[in-house]
Amino acid sequence: MNPATSAEVRSPTLDVTIAGVRFPVPILAAPGPLGFGREVRTVMDLRAFGGFITKSVTVEPRAGHPRPDIVEVEGGWLNAVGLRNPGIGAFVHRDLPFLRTLGIPIIVSVAGNTIEEFQQLLEILEEEAGVAALEVNVSCPNVRAGRRFGSDPELVAGLLARLRPMTRRPLFVKLSPLAADVTAVARAAAEAGADAFCCINTIPALAIDVESRRPLLGAGPGGLSGPAVRPVAVWTTWRVARATGLPVIGAGGVRSARHALEFLLAGARAVAVASAVITDPEAPARIAEGLRAYLREHAIAGVADLIGGAVGLEDVEDDGA
Repeated sequence: MNPATSAEVRSPTLDVTIAGVRFPVPILAAPGPLGFGREVRTVMDLRAFGGFITKSVTVEPRAGHPRPDIVEVEGGWLNAVGLRNPGIGAFVHRDLPFLRTLGIPIIVSVAGNTIEEFQQLLEILEEEAGVAALEVNVSCPNVRAGRRFGSDPELVAGLLARLRPMTRRPLFVKLSPLAADVTAVARAAAEAGADAFCCINTIPALAIDVESRRPLLGAGPGGLSGPAVRPVAVWTTWRVARATGLPVIGAGGVRSARHALEFLLAGARAVAVASAVITDPEAPARIAEGLRAYLREHAIAGVADLIGGAVGLEDVEDDGA
C-alpha cells in the first residue's frame, strides 16, 4: 500500500476505474430489489451509489415466476423472480431515460436463451446513449439456459466471441457459483474478450414451511443471497481475480464497510449491494462513509490501494476446494 500524505489521509479517495469506466465510489447497485431504479426513487437516493447495474433485460417481456418471489430466511433472502422484466423495447423507452438522469455509470444487464437473443439485445442497445457497460448474465440459477451457459467454458467463450465484435462498450460477465471450475469459465470468457466479472449470482436453495409443508416461494426452489453467501462470494472473487487479472465486482451479503473491505482485499475493484437496501435505504452512503473512516484510520490515500491487499494468500494454491 502506498504511503499517504496528511492531506490524503484527511480526504481519502473512493473512486475506482473498471475497464475505462470511472465510478465515484466502489459501491454499485446490484440487480434485484432496486429494479430499474424508478421503482425506488422516492424512498432512497440512488445517486449515493457509484454506479447502477440493472435487472437483467430480455428480448421479450417476461412475467417471471409466481409470487411470493422473495422471502426472508435465516442468513439472508431467498428469491425466484425468474428474470421478470418488461422486455428491451419498454426498457429503452421507459426505464433507460430515467437511469440517464442519475448522473452515475449505468451498466445494463442482458440475458438470453440463445446467442442470437444476446446479439439482438446488443444491437438495440448499441443505438442508445447513456450505457457505460453491459453485464452479460450467463448465471441466473432460475433460467435453464443460464445454467447451461454459465457452467460451460466453451459455451461462454462462444457467446463472448460473438458479442465482442458488436460493441466497444465494456462487457462484464456475471459468473455462476455452480460451475464445476469457475476459474475455467472466467479464463475462457477473458480470452474471448470479457473486460471484467461480477461475482457471484445467488446460490440455489430451498425453504419449506413445515406447517403447510409447501415451499416458501411460489416457484419452489430459488436463489439465496445475503450474509450466508458472502464467504463463498469472497472466495470466488479471490479466485477469479487471481486467475484472470481482470477487474471483479464482488457481490453477496455486503451490508457494511467491513464486508466491502473483505471483497476489496480479496481482489475486487468494487462491490455491488442488493439485499442490504431492502431494510436500510441508507446502506450505500453508510458503507461509503465507513470506507473513508477505515482509510483515514489506517493512513491509506485511496480505496484503490486496498485492492488485492489481503495478507497470507500470496502462496496459497487454488485447488478449487
